[in-house]
Amino acid sequence: MFLRRAFFSWLFPAAIVLPLWLFVGWGVFQAGAAAFLWVLFIALPSVLIGEVVLGLLVRSRPTVREERAVSWQDVAGFTVWHGLIVALGFFPAAFGWVLTGAIVAFLAVFWSTLWQLWKDVAARGRAAFTVDGDTMRASTIGDQDNAMRDRARSYGEVIVISETGRPGDGQPQR
Repeated sequence: MFLRRAFFSWLFPAAIVLPLWLFVGWGVFQAGAAAFLWVLFIALPSVLIGEVVLGLLVRSRPTVREERAVSWQDVAGFTVWHGLIVALGFFPAAFGWVLTGAIVAFLAVFWSTLWQLWKDVAARGRAAFTVDGDTMRASTIGDQDNAMRDRARSYGEVIVISETGRPGDGQPQR
């Protein structure tokens, strides 16, 4: 649970730290002017925007908000993606392969996150409604409302009050 919570806390700082690492890596490892332009105009904005979008998608899941921890699938995906971004900062000899791997890893994490969000929201939607006889009611009504219904049925008398006017005009409808 500690690792999953650490990744939860790391999502938005990573949006600043990882692009900054690419910029610093350019200077430390003397990648050259072409790499500097690539880092400045393509890599920094791509990593920043990608990390913010993924962070928002992950944090929008109800289970992540409740637990304040990401899933193990997120941990694996972000570990691979962030590792490849860090490797890009070293400007390795296999730069093209590492860049391709980072792009594929981002796409995999993006679709995985969307899929998990879809499953989470769909499960919550199914759990929010239950079938009660012929009617569908929200399950959040609770036990108190059910107890009131049972009491009303046992006494055999139910009073129904309905409005006769249209909302907003203040006049009764005839």
